[in-house]
Amino acid sequence: LKITLPKSWKNGPTSKLLDQFVETYNASDLSESLTLNADEMHLAHKVKVEVQSEKTLTLTLTGEEELKMISLASDAITIETIEDREAVYIMHGKSSTLAEVQAAKQEIIDRKKEEMANTVACVRFGCKTRFPKGGPYPACCYHKAPPVFHETAKFWSCCPNKKAYDWEEFQLIKGCMTGRCTDVKDNEEEKQFLGGCDLRDALHGESEPLKSIDDFNKAQADGSDAAPVLQRLRGVMKEIGVENELFDQVLDGIRNEAGDGGGGDSTEEDELAAATSELGKKLKAAMKKIAVDQLRIK
Repeated sequence: LKITLPKSWKNGPTSKLLDQFVETYNASDLSESLTLNADEMHLAHKVKVEVQSEKTLTLTLTGEEELKMISLASDAITIETIEDREAVYIMHGKSSTLAEVQAAKQEIIDRKKEEMANTVACVRFGCKTRFPKGGPYPACCYHKAPPVFHETAKFWSCCPNKKAYDWEEFQLIKGCMTGRCTDVKDNEEEKQFLGGCDLRDALHGESEPLKSIDDFNKAQADGSDAAPVLQRLRGVMKEIGVENELFDQVLDGIRNEAGDGGGGDSTEEDELAAATSELGKKLKAAMKKIAVDQLRIK
């Protein structure tokens, strides 16, 4: 049914809209097969929700959107909840008030916090199982070695022939080992993920490692101005949730690309300066995309 609401209803509760719809429906020929009861119904609408894949080792948004059916609280203000000419759905089940909706959300949050406080996550590669602290320890299907993220490919270093190119597909790669979950790492110093440098070292033998930003700053007191900038950026990125390991992996990849494109004559100062410039371009492009998306949403 299509209903044109009086302007005075815009600042009223959505329950008034539900009552009007049910009254109009029951007065029509449609009610001959089914009569509606407003006390047993509620309103809902479809909302676009950005899909964010769950990731523990990398931070990536898919950028995709999906429509999700969201129930409307009976005392929510119509103009603040429903857009002009938006499709609204009548659903079976009693409606909830804003207070009841908030209480239900808080209950889920509290339950999740309690679960996180009383359980631990398995530390084996590829296993996401959580179990009570101190056991019992459930059966575990995991990977023997850490994952590799190289360019667009994602795979487990113990299963190099099973490559994936998106996160969801990578998550579906079944473990190659079985055992019991544990919360104790066999090797605390083992890398949690590998990159292009690790692949080249495995193929051609271990080369002289690239200096970290800290090491470079200590060794080059009068060197490039790029290192202090990257050091500050590394700290800021960590404060907003980007792990230092992930930052270093991305920076190492950019430095390697800069070194490969320099014909073998580039110095560390040149590579670091080029990496700083390229990283700035990539971050600027990402910020521009976010700004465009925000304008599109508005």
